[in-house]
Amino acid sequence: MTDKPSKSHGRNAIRPTLKPRELMTPTPDLYGVWKAKIITLFPSAFPGVLGESLTGKALQEGLWQLETVDLRQFGIGKHRNVDDTPAGGGAGMVLRADVLGEAIEHTMASVQGNWPLIYLSPRGRQMDQSMMQSLARCDGMTLLCGRFEGVDERVLEHYGVQEVSLGDFVMTGGEIAAQALIDATVRLIPGVLGNQASAEEESFSSGLLEHPQYTRPAEWKGRPIPDILMSGHHGRIAKWRHDVSEQITRERRPDLWEIYRKERD
Repeated sequence: MTDKPSKSHGRNAIRPTLKPRELMTPTPDLYGVWKAKIITLFPSAFPGVLGESLTGKALQEGLWQLETVDLRQFGIGKHRNVDDTPAGGGAGMVLRADVLGEAIEHTMASVQGNWPLIYLSPRGRQMDQSMMQSLARCDGMTLLCGRFEGVDERVLEHYGVQEVSLGDFVMTGGEIAAQALIDATVRLIPGVLGNQASAEEESFSSGLLEHPQYTRPAEWKGRPIPDILMSGHHGRIAKWRHDVSEQITRERRPDLWEIYRKERD
């Protein structure tokens, strides 16, 4: 296989222009910049929503990079087949070990440092904030997006692939889950949010769900902003927010509340 194209995303700077910028234009690697590599049958699905808002702006500015690897380019034969029927029978198709193996080795050949290889799977560890914080400290990550009935188990065993789940449900493929994982990780990279305090004060960062937020107008449809938030007493406001966060967590997520309570004790 000689032709194995991939696409890189990310720029050093963003400049004003009347012409829309193309996020899919190949660019060289930026040294020391966190990068996500995606092995997928649908590279055109990226950057998707990741190209919008703060993550898109950060992508343009080179605060992080995105590279897609088209799994179909590693397919077998004239029709680039990537799957086959399940051993032992059953419905659906399974992504082939030889195809995936070549794609993974091609993708991982240039990576250095702390760089996990992750398969988006409903049987994996469920995504949470601590996982995102850990991934944001890595040098990058490679995500394998499955399709059909999944991937040959031997691939996961041979390459020590980590399985990660978006939740307890099944999707048609891993691309949406991959975008969710990248978004939740990239926003923790310094400079992406602009105000780092936003990431430090939000839900799960302290083990609690976030307190309610309000803004203008001061009253809307007969519902005023709580007086304490308009008082200007920052110490009292901080205590109110913490107390409400505890109350919401206790009522809505007793599992989180139990962990928080034990750690506090």
